[in-house]
Amino acid sequence: MDIVSILISIIGGIIITAPILWIAGRMLVGATNAKFTDAIMIVVLGNVASAIVGLFLPGIVGSIAQLLVLLYLIKKYYECGWGKAFLVAIVTVVIFVIIAFILGLVGFSLLGSFY
Repeated sequence: MDIVSILISIIGGIIITAPILWIAGRMLVGATNAKFTDAIMIVVLGNVASAIVGLFLPGIVGSIAQLLVLLYLIKKYYECGWGKAFLVAIVTVVIFVIIAFILGLVGFSLLGSFY
């Protein structure tokens, strides 16, 4: 993975993933522990760590290591335990899927109205 793709991943992650991670963090660990800057740092460090871990540990072992790194970053920045970090990650994915589904419905309905 080259530096340009890492930078694109970081910028895209900040725009798309950080707000969703922030919302999930506020829901589960509270507004005092889950700040938006913490969500940005989790996304930035998570993308860089994923690139480094993926370079040295390919396959399923690398995926598990990347998951553990992400959970550790959530645990550290949101000042919670491993269980809450796991729940924040799960809720983030659920919120992301719901938003993607809604955007898909809106996109398909706009596209369908032109035919």
